[in-house]
Amino acid sequence: MSERQEHALLKKRIDRVLSAFVTAEAEALTDIDTCLAPVSEQLHAATRQGKRLRGAFCYWGWRGTGQPDSEALVRAAGAIELVHAAAVVHDDLIDRSRIRHNLPTAHMALRQALTGHARPKSGARALAMLVGDLLMSMAGQLFTTSGLPGAFLARARPMWAVLARELVAGECLEVMRTGCEPDPDASVKVIRYKTAKYTVEHPLRIGGLLAGAPPRLIQAYSDYGLPLGEAFQLRDDLLGLFGDPRQTGKSATDDLAGNRPTVLMAHALARATEAERDELHLLLGRADLTEQQVDRVRDIAHNTGAVTRVEDMITARLREALDALADAEVTGEARRALSALVTSAATRTH
Repeated sequence: MSERQEHALLKKRIDRVLSAFVTAEAEALTDIDTCLAPVSEQLHAATRQGKRLRGAFCYWGWRGTGQPDSEALVRAAGAIELVHAAAVVHDDLIDRSRIRHNLPTAHMALRQALTGHARPKSGARALAMLVGDLLMSMAGQLFTTSGLPGAFLARARPMWAVLARELVAGECLEVMRTGCEPDPDASVKVIRYKTAKYTVEHPLRIGGLLAGAPPRLIQAYSDYGLPLGEAFQLRDDLLGLFGDPRQTGKSATDDLAGNRPTVLMAHALARATEAERDELHLLLGRADLTEQQVDRVRDIAHNTGAVTRVEDMITARLREALDALADAEVTGEARRALSALVTSAATRTH
């Protein structure tokens, strides 16, 4: 079986875990009152899609120690996907994103539940915030009831707390950096804490800690996971501006309209001519950008060398991740799977 086929099989297993768990939780919610059905549906919507990369990294963090396949571990890995679902709902809410996976985001979809409401927009945003909160709570519940021994869970619980704290810190840093003067280093710090760590490094470490991995291997997981997570998000920033919305499932104007402190825009602004910088300042933060204006931002990103700079950053981080993996004392099976995941992060189109 190829690594691609193996990941597809693991994804199906995680999908089944999430489907069953979310269905039970959604039904329990609507049992309270049937008018909560639209909120329950957003639990499904938030968890129905996904590459399940975070769950995969947790799984291979476990298997890398020599531990056998485990259904309980797959459930624990699925819990990290619920953290991601919660983060996405909250992120879309903060960024006022209208679509994801080519579907309305939670705060947009929930407006339909408030027809006739005095303040449907603010009410829908409040409901979406609560959906995200509930998903985060559900993540902890699935993790602790995964079926793994209590002693195993105790080893990983401190890292679970670190994951949650650093994820929130990254989101806060992005909010606080939005609209500030361009600073590529500060932008890297935002993606490190907002996305990179909880996408690769923390899931790997949690899987390893659950398995009782020695400190040396846990460190190797960080040495591999942090640069790969940053490469993954840097690629996401490029796809956000240059990707095909039919594949990314998101609008190409989202990052621009939100004036988000992406590494790409930080480099573009830092290297732009005075005229180009004035153009960018006029365009960034506008919600009504035309395709022609988006194309102009793309041109400036290329002309300033920002695109090349970000591609170089991705290449350097992927090399760093592969070097760390080469030195890690992991099983051959895990090494092959983790190597394939590096390739996926580098070449993905959505």
